[in-house]
Amino acid sequence: MKASIIIPAFNEAKSIGLVLDEIPRDDVVEIVVVDNGSTDGTAGVARRHGARVVSESERGYGAACLKGIASLEAKSNIVVILDGDHSDYPEDLPLLLAPIQRGDAEFVIGSRVTGEAEKGSLQWNQRFGNALACSLIRWLFGTRFTDMGPFRAIRRDSLQKLEMRDKNYGWNAEMQVKAIEMGLRILEVPVRYRRRVGKSKISGTVKGTVLAGTKIIGTILYYYPRFLRSRRKR
Repeated sequence: MKASIIIPAFNEAKSIGLVLDEIPRDDVVEIVVVDNGSTDGTAGVARRHGARVVSESERGYGAACLKGIASLEAKSNIVVILDGDHSDYPEDLPLLLAPIQRGDAEFVIGSRVTGEAEKGSLQWNQRFGNALACSLIRWLFGTRFTDMGPFRAIRRDSLQKLEMRDKNYGWNAEMQVKAIEMGLRILEVPVRYRRRVGKSKISGTVKGTVLAGTKIIGTILYYYPRFLRSRRKR
């Protein structure tokens, strides 16, 4: 089973080349960098390091992911989403792909909490918001997560069935609760994490932290009634 990789990127010229150079290529048939309105030459760097670049003018993490999904060209079985700030370790890609390739899971999330997170790589607001969101999902949906991490892999046919909609901060939460609703086999694997190159546009600002936290919690609550309805039907 082969993978397509989507990397949303906004002003990541200093890091995107590092990320692309470190991706193991054995099971990868396509790498798409979604330039989300960068002004620092991110697209040019990405092309020089072997990625196909598409542009998404509507700002937002989810909008960039949706554009990347719509832009896939290769016949792949798995879609991987990876950050472009060099905080994830692309070398850990086989850890995410293996459970899907073996048929043990349809959706795999890289957990920074159970893995090795470099000191200072996860700020206190990230840890708090992450724990709160995971606890809320456990209470409402009955599924335990340790992380809402961005490094994730999912079967392409399963991703299509999720019919993802969110265009900004609620993307990861939407994917996880919809996967629960659909009864996908979900697995977390420990991954490494390090300090990103540059300053985070979300956790690095008070405004970004508040907006992201509000949207994530709101997304979880929004899909809970739908989850209850689907559970009753089953």
